[in-house]
Amino acid sequence: MDKTPIKLAKVTKVLGRTGTQGGCIQVRVEFLDDTSRSIIRNVKGPVREGDILTLMESEREARRLR
Repeated sequence: MDKTPIKLAKVTKVLGRTGTQGGCIQVRVEFLDDTSRSIIRNVKGPVREGDILTLMESEREARRLR
């Protein structure tokens, strides 16, 4: 198992729905330990601005919606 630490990130903006049937929500998150860094992630399930996400890996960024 990979030993990378779990990162906590706060949802700053909900960008829209993605996936073939809209099953994922694309959000911009800001890391709690480094507030100057933010990335775009796809989230499955209900999410809104201000929610805290637990990211198992924090390097991969989702492609933007078209």
